Amino acid sequence: MDSIIKKARALMEEEALGLGKICEENFYRVLNAFREEKVSAQHFRTTTGYGYNDMGRDKLEQVYARVFGAEAALLRQNIVSGSHAIFLALAGNLLPGDQLLSLGLPYDTLQTVMGINHPTPGSLRESGVECTIYDMDFAHPKLEEIKAQLTARTKIVALQRSRGYSLRPSLSVKSIVEICDAVKSVRPDVIFFVDNCYGEFVETKEPSMFSVDLMAGSLIKNPGAGIAPGGGYIVGRAELVERAAVRLTVPGAGSELGPTLSDPRPYYQSLYLAPQIVLEALLGAIFSACVLEQLGFQVSPGSRESRADIIQTVKLSTPERLIAFCQGIQKYSPVDGFVSPLPWPMPGYDNDIIMASGSFVDGSSIELSADAPLREPYVVFMQGGLNRWHTVYALENTLRDMQAQGLL
Repeated sequence: MDSIIKKARALMEEEALGLGKICEENFYRVLNAFREEKVSAQHFRTTTGYGYNDMGRDKLEQVYARVFGAEAALLRQNIVSGSHAIFLALAGNLLPGDQLLSLGLPYDTLQTVMGINHPTPGSLRESGVECTIYDMDFAHPKLEEIKAQLTARTKIVALQRSRGYSLRPSLSVKSIVEICDAVKSVRPDVIFFVDNCYGEFVETKEPSMFSVDLMAGSLIKNPGAGIAPGGGYIVGRAELVERAAVRLTVPGAGSELGPTLSDPRPYYQSLYLAPQIVLEALLGAIFSACVLEQLGFQVSPGSRESRADIIQTVKLSTPERLIAFCQGIQKYSPVDGFVSPLPWPMPGYDNDIIMASGSFVDGSSIELSADAPLREPYVVFMQGGLNRWHTVYALENTLRDMQAQGLL
């Protein structure tokens, strides 16, 4: 094991130079957005009641819009998850009779949002939206086939950047833009939406800087940097973002409503730190991939493959290994390290889920975490790590524990 760890540490440090350049460029973009929007201490104040004229809230949304190259942004503390942000973006821009075309099967919770796996109160399907899934080849997207899926009723084409709980590859910004442009060549009026969860700041560009119309993500993932205590964001064309805001609040007021009830400073500070934290998460993922490859496990991405998000998958093949791996990551976490997670029927999922997340922000997946649905082929999804050395420590000790248990 020692030689395997040594080789993985060397690769991690080797990759740090190239990824550090991406981090540097992203950091300058964030820093300059703060400067150009003239952020000041007066924006770090809470508000109450309706939230009219909330300077801190409005300024933060302007900063987000600038960072993501979008016309407008909606960032609210009461968006409870990435799935919530995505639902707001979709539901706010779909009417009964419209078609939502999803390129590929979306993440488990989004299947519930759409109502495609079973009837769900409040789902898009119950609201009269036709939800269609195109089984896309993510490794080699067939643009002509994608264009052929469009109909006169197609209102939104949705694409998930990250792999979710699947083994398909995550998509680079370049691939996303190519797919978007192909759709727009046939139907320039179609809204192209991207679920950007886990992808922020992994590359130097974001999909919303190009032809993508609308995008959403979670603040307990990359842009929250382990500091934001919750929330989500939506960025894109101003009229589309405002329709999402109307769905969150009330028609006629939209984004004008919504007080900042808790300290807004962590939301500013987290964005400022996000490029550096994403770098740490990526380096930890490269270390993990290198170790597990050498142990004979099937991993994706490989240790030397380019990355489009922070997720590292490992095919563990048995439920015993899957559970032991997640329990090990939890054991070597700073919070609740004395707890042993077990699979449970988590709301919004069709399979029991095991989740290791010994994090300062509950459920944060920019902090080191490992989770998986308890289903074949028993693949664990690792992500996050505020510090690469936490990932090194947790993985090394988890694998030694598994070796002692006869699971390796």
